[in-house]
Amino acid sequence: MLFASFDLVSALATLAACLVSLTLLLAVSQQLWQLRWAATRDKTCKLPIPKGSMGFPLIGETFHWLLQVFSKIFSHEALESYLPKIQLVIKDTLRAWSSNPESINVYHEAQKLTFRMAIRVLLGFRIPDEELNRLFEVYQQFVENVFSLPVDLPFSGYRRGIRARETLQKGLEKAIQEKLQSTQGKDYADALDILIESGKEHGKELTMQELKDGTLELIFAAYATTASASTSLIMQLLKHPRVLEKLREELRSKGILHNGCICEGSLRLDNINSLQYLDCVIKEVLRLFTPISGGYRTVLQTFELDGFQIPKGWSVMYSIRDTHDTAPVFKDVDVFDPDRFGQGRSEDKDGRFHYLPFGGGVRTCLGKHLAKLFLKALAIELASTSRFELATRTFPKITLVPVVHPVDGLKVKFFGLDSNQNEILTGTDAMLGATV
Repeated sequence: MLFASFDLVSALATLAACLVSLTLLLAVSQQLWQLRWAATRDKTCKLPIPKGSMGFPLIGETFHWLLQVFSKIFSHEALESYLPKIQLVIKDTLRAWSSNPESINVYHEAQKLTFRMAIRVLLGFRIPDEELNRLFEVYQQFVENVFSLPVDLPFSGYRRGIRARETLQKGLEKAIQEKLQSTQGKDYADALDILIESGKEHGKELTMQELKDGTLELIFAAYATTASASTSLIMQLLKHPRVLEKLREELRSKGILHNGCICEGSLRLDNINSLQYLDCVIKEVLRLFTPISGGYRTVLQTFELDGFQIPKGWSVMYSIRDTHDTAPVFKDVDVFDPDRFGQGRSEDKDGRFHYLPFGGGVRTCLGKHLAKLFLKALAIELASTSRFELATRTFPKITLVPVVHPVDGLKVKFFGLDSNQNEILTGTDAMLGATV
């Protein structure tokens, strides 16, 4: 009994010592951080520096790639060549959703859709569906663990992420090699083609590792945020059927939708860009449901903010979501109202940085035009060839981490439509209807 009491006291003492040590470590770290914070002030400026709200370093992440290459990848000519392929991927996906007798998890399926778009369209890989689905599962595991603590222990998220990345890169290397060895002709240059050719133009033959890294970055850029925005678009069209009907009216008036079908050859880039109400709908989705909360910038010159100096060299975080919520140009900020961007109101024109779903300044998102084109193509297909309804009693709550998405993924039942906008029955439903 005496030894048991001694063991308990020893354990408590050890725990207390650990807590005290941890507290002292945190206190010293905070003091050192505050000293560094103070040491970075601009001594030529008399203004004080802000106290700061973090107290500790905030580690950011930056994706860097050649600006000229991305400019070519997302140019008007490139988008024009991507469009028919994007439309085909979306059509096939909606057909699969409609043939499913059960409701689907929209957010999960939208992730699959954007991954497929990146693989098939941006990279031009001809990967069989079974292999593509396996790669998607591996990629999801990689993304889920990409922000894990960098502790390389068995069964840790970091270790799972590393293993997933290795498996993913093996699959990508195989696809790249098959693509490089393929003699089959193509009717357009995809992003990987442009990447390889740009390397040659600069006198550099890209290594396999560089090609894999560039491929992975392109997939990452096209994946999470576009899936988030696609899910938000579907949810808002469900919530606001009048908006969906107004979209259909615009498609009919522009000669794109006729007798319930998209007219052949009507979906060209210039035609899509001329659809003003569609543009307003996409803008409002991105205003109200911006996929990411903000971004980082480096201060190039000391400036004043609310009586404080923000020294050159500091990293500054800006909030997209808070900007949209507090910008005085937007009326009834919590209301989904695409008409706020119409010609009569143009609320986004009254100021330079009130509306920035893709960031702002010279480092705005280079892929924003591809993202908007994808969302517009998806909205057109949804308005033209699908009927869909919420599969739950109420709409789910929204979570903001890691990107904006419904907590349950948004359960929706899709139905295909024929040329007369009538629901296409499944084989079982058709047989049941014939017997009644």
